[in-house]
Amino acid sequence: MRSWILVFCLLAATACDEKGPVGPSVPLNQRVTLAPGETASVEDTAVRVQFVRVASDSRCPADAICVWAGDAIVQIRAFDGGAPADYELHTGDAGRKATLHGRLRIELLELQPYPFASRPPTTHDQYRATLRVTRP
Repeated sequence: MRSWILVFCLLAATACDEKGPVGPSVPLNQRVTLAPGETASVEDTAVRVQFVRVASDSRCPADAICVWAGDAIVQIRAFDGGAPADYELHTGDAGRKATLHGRLRIELLELQPYPFASRPPTTHDQYRATLRVTRP
């Protein structure tokens, strides 16, 4: 009985390990598309990037006429062995589409699906963020 408890505890401990493989591994300068909650490891670095969620999406629907193009805010989390760092990347502001994490630049390239006024609103699990990690 004790051995089963030990095995269960070890499995539970490794399931919570933030360094465990949880998603794709991508080279620097390559695009990676993630669903909310997914994480990608950046090859040849200790960095992993997670698409946490879309905090807001006020982009002008593709089938509407708007005065302002709008903006979507994508929350990401970067892990590199220390404490995780959270960032907000924007679709509608070129100055805030990317962030620096240590010696790496994390850039939001695209957020899909694009909104349409004639379609139901996008649910959080439908979003896909396309990111690229580079050395500046």
